Amino acid sequence: MNVFHLYVSGILYGKLKKENDVMLISKLDVFENRLQDWKTFTQEDNTFYQSFVKMDLQAILDNVQMYGETLQGKGEIKLQKERYTSTDGNWYLQRDIKFPNNKLVENGQLIAVTCPARELVSVLVLEGHEQKTILEKWQKVYADETLYAVSFAGKFDVAMRDGVKLSTDVYLPKDIDKKVPTVLVRTPYGKEDGCEIYYRYVQRGYAVVVQDVRGRNLSEGEWIPNYYEVEDGDDTLHWIAAQSWSNQKVGMVGGSYLGYVQWAAAASGNPYLKALISVVCAGSAFVDLPRRGGSLTSGMLAWAFAVSQKKFQPSLMERDDWEEVLNIRPLTDLAQKALGYDVPFLTKWLEKSDYNDFWKQSNWQERAKGSQIPALIQSGWFDDNGMGTTEALEIVHDFPEDMRKVILGPWQHSGNSKYDMHGVSFGSEALRFDLDYIYFQWFDHYLKGEQNGIEKTAPVEYYTVGEEKWKTAQNWPVPQTVLTDIYFDSNGHANTADGDGKLVFEKPVNVGFDAYDYDPKNPSTHIIDMSENEIEVPEDYTNEEKRQDMLCYTTDVLEKDVVITGDILAELYISSDAEDTDFMVRLTDVDENGRSIKLADGILSARYRNGFEKSEYLKKDEIVCLKIRTTKISNCFKKGHRIRVTITSSAKNFVFPNSNTKDGYHSEKTVVANNKVYHGGIHASKVTVRLESR
Repeated sequence: MNVFHLYVSGILYGKLKKENDVMLISKLDVFENRLQDWKTFTQEDNTFYQSFVKMDLQAILDNVQMYGETLQGKGEIKLQKERYTSTDGNWYLQRDIKFPNNKLVENGQLIAVTCPARELVSVLVLEGHEQKTILEKWQKVYADETLYAVSFAGKFDVAMRDGVKLSTDVYLPKDIDKKVPTVLVRTPYGKEDGCEIYYRYVQRGYAVVVQDVRGRNLSEGEWIPNYYEVEDGDDTLHWIAAQSWSNQKVGMVGGSYLGYVQWAAAASGNPYLKALISVVCAGSAFVDLPRRGGSLTSGMLAWAFAVSQKKFQPSLMERDDWEEVLNIRPLTDLAQKALGYDVPFLTKWLEKSDYNDFWKQSNWQERAKGSQIPALIQSGWFDDNGMGTTEALEIVHDFPEDMRKVILGPWQHSGNSKYDMHGVSFGSEALRFDLDYIYFQWFDHYLKGEQNGIEKTAPVEYYTVGEEKWKTAQNWPVPQTVLTDIYFDSNGHANTADGDGKLVFEKPVNVGFDAYDYDPKNPSTHIIDMSENEIEVPEDYTNEEKRQDMLCYTTDVLEKDVVITGDILAELYISSDAEDTDFMVRLTDVDENGRSIKLADGILSARYRNGFEKSEYLKKDEIVCLKIRTTKISNCFKKGHRIRVTITSSAKNFVFPNSNTKDGYHSEKTVVANNKVYHGGIHASKVTVRLESR
């Protein structure tokens, strides 16, 4: 009888088998640290594990024989509604879905299923075959480890400096005879929801503290995203350090908002924070969200709706009327008309303002006091909080090498979870199966003092799309890259991809400009699915680039591969007959068939060309310089492809249209702006990229 073992982060969480067509499970009771007796596997069990380990265990065991018989040979295999690819005839990678269930098949028998997610990897493996999976690495290091039962120490109302109490759950390793380090998680999503993913830290000898941030779930206070997190993080760390079970060494872990709160706590200079695992972290308002480049990001509305009530409501992200919602004016009526109630923090976000004290309060990069905390930073090229990670990378740039580790993959905000994403498919190495292993090594070293060598591994690991391989570097930006200017050129007809706009590697002789009319009532589209809540995905912009309000500058066909690694700085010399307008810059990869895939982008409101603290409106037809920083990428533009940079003034779905008036995105009154981009001579617009030496 085949018995499968289920592992999470290298820990055995259960055994499964089928007897007389009945599926049975022996679950790990984490509170007793023992496997329970065999019981019938229920639909309720299956639903729980689908959420926890991202596997449909019932379906897998029901189809063991089919997978073994059908997944044979190399190449692509379609199996009912599933699609797989294999390069070795053993591992079959599941394509087209989030959280793929990769299959290992040997001699017509299903041996293992592995599933990568943003922060953990799960393995279902035939008993006795663990060494054929990532478990080999876990068992080599953790073979003799002591695992502890999980003890729920209680819910505590932790008082902040202003008296507001934050609801805080504490989990401790049972029967441990020493003070322990702590893993702190601060969340706006409900501390009880999915808390099982943190038990693995308790089992390995850590206290785990999970806290509802201010104004969320069971915590008191006002909910304003990001606003209170520096002080509240600091106060929470002091509370942990004062507990009888604490050894006063705290690490923080988590993604997105859970990454933001780590850097906020670090900004306080708290002495007890000893390690960070920062995953797709959110950044400061005008660099990341919701005011990127001075615009107002409409793409954040799905998330804003989901956190608009005291308890997290992800169903509020999924709508079939986003087109209508984004057109509601004035914007101050949007929440009431779309949700039926006001959202106080959205009202604050919508107040007309430059970068002022309200926004500065949540800028952890600016508020950082210079303390150096060992930081493991994980993000992806298509992460819609990628600019937050850019800010984190700037902070750690001058840290000693052994205090920083960076992993940048071909991933969106949901992280290490897809081989195929909108307009792009990635290679077989795109997903990682060792991330949670690295997490534990990081915490074990910096919180427990174990000499495991993690601090000696490559400071930077990054994936190059197109080459489809991982590389290492000593720092970010990659020191071996060469800063290279690529200039815009045309004969005045760069409108659309069929125009004469050129990207050239030498300053052009031609002096001139390209012009387009931007009408806020007819904005160009930033191609995303709003309900997916992923706003930086790669997509095919071929048709969008046919618009007359989009300038396209393209290199000649490349005679050899060109690799760009890093973010891009666009230096645009522009003028407008409007008082304010936006400029959106995109980098795309154009293949032999003319298909143009967006890789990176950046946006800036012209009024903020000299900083976000003060609006400086345009004078009619005055030429000014805008410097726009894009998101990060490592991409190989293949021989026969072309590099393209596009410029436009709108991005529906991503940002609310600028009205081209002093009221910006606020105004119901709009005007059409005639915008010009200059090239050559003293107004040589360009992009500066980092080329990898070949």
